[in-house]
Amino acid sequence: MVDRDLPGREVADGAALWHGRFESGPSRDLMDFTESISFDRRLWADDIEGSRAHVQMLAHVGLMSAGDAEAVMLALGAVHAEMAAGDFVFVATDEDIHTAIERRVTQIAGEPGARLHTGRSRNDQVATALRLWSRREMRSVAAAALSLVDVLAARADEADSAEPPVAVPGYTHLQRAQPVLLSHHLRAHAWALLRDIDRIQDALERADVSPLGAGALAGSSLPIDPSFSAAQMGFAAPFANSLDAVSDRDHVAEYLFALSLIGVHLSRIGEEWVLWTSEEFGFAVLDDAYATGSSMLPQKKNADIAELARGKAGRLIGNLAGLLATLKGLPLAYNRDLQEDKEPLFDSVDQVRRGLVAVAGMIATARFVTTKMHDAANAESLVATDIAEWLVERGMPFREAHAVVGKVVRDALSSGTSMVQAVAAHPQLGPEAAALFGEGVALGRRLSPGAAGPRAQPAQRVLLATAAEAARRSLM
Repeated sequence: MVDRDLPGREVADGAALWHGRFESGPSRDLMDFTESISFDRRLWADDIEGSRAHVQMLAHVGLMSAGDAEAVMLALGAVHAEMAAGDFVFVATDEDIHTAIERRVTQIAGEPGARLHTGRSRNDQVATALRLWSRREMRSVAAAALSLVDVLAARADEADSAEPPVAVPGYTHLQRAQPVLLSHHLRAHAWALLRDIDRIQDALERADVSPLGAGALAGSSLPIDPSFSAAQMGFAAPFANSLDAVSDRDHVAEYLFALSLIGVHLSRIGEEWVLWTSEEFGFAVLDDAYATGSSMLPQKKNADIAELARGKAGRLIGNLAGLLATLKGLPLAYNRDLQEDKEPLFDSVDQVRRGLVAVAGMIATARFVTTKMHDAANAESLVATDIAEWLVERGMPFREAHAVVGKVVRDALSSGTSMVQAVAAHPQLGPEAAALFGEGVALGRRLSPGAAGPRAQPAQRVLLATAAEAARRSLM
């Protein structure tokens, strides 16, 4: 077993930094199974940032001379340049990105490089790099979600500016229920995404703690200053408990939950667009750049972005469930199981960010078939609730009104007559109630705050724009 409390792997001759305890080197089987450099190399910039802060702290407290600190900082800069240019040469003994960087720094800086790991363990080093990476990348995901909010808001404003404003059937149980404005429908998805952004921001605030200085699990007997290194990296505070600092992956679980819920919201959007772009619905047509064809069926135009947005939700939920299962049985403090925190997080960030960008492009470029939407939104059956409420306005209890209108619907269906005729001929309804079937009349009656009618939309447009701007400021 590799003891993660010890410094790591080393150098070109194949020896390990922790080799003093062992008579022989690690087996290839052990290395193949335990390596993480195949996926954690994306943490390279964050590991270097953490190492720079650590060196500055060591110099600040007198554990590293100014000359040695300068040499190590120059070496870290050289490694950064090699990584950024793609020129960094990995060797077989590079178990993870952290030891690869330390190996190369020591090669460049010489003896001062051997002081880099003073007062530090890979346990707090890895935890710090992951928090730095997550802070940047989760903000990037939130920015992508906000871009989709902007697209939805813009398409909603466009639908409102039409004359008349574009209406669409609202559904419950995937059955037509009541007419709503298309803008109202699009803004509903925007509000869900704004909650996602808020959820990310909340998790980021809770994770704004530096683990650096916690060491392997118990801190250090050396006079280190975790507050100094935390400030150098822009963290709000250093850790309060060293055991918690190296074993805490709550922030990863929270990020995975936030990402999973974004995936669920994208999946719901995707499901609707699969339906809306089908010939059976015909509510929208995808731009050719955001659709695919069939290798066999030349007439096909497939909503693959929408389908994959729906399909990837299961993968995202699985990443969350997998990490929670990993964490549930771990005693304090560090255990090698925690290496399994990175791949699900990296994957979920990648998939969600790509999904947000693709769905935004799909919606921004699609063409709404407003005539189809209009016809569906003006179906007679969608006015049934308004007829019942018309009776309520005249003093009838709602349950009684519901029964009256339900019988009208049943009689119209059984006799083959229109609901307009049935309502006009009904002794408790008549022509005044039948006037509610006029185009846009029922929708225009939606006056309550947050409702789906035209007169409620200006206030909703302002509320959404204000919330989106607040989210934008929070990401600056």
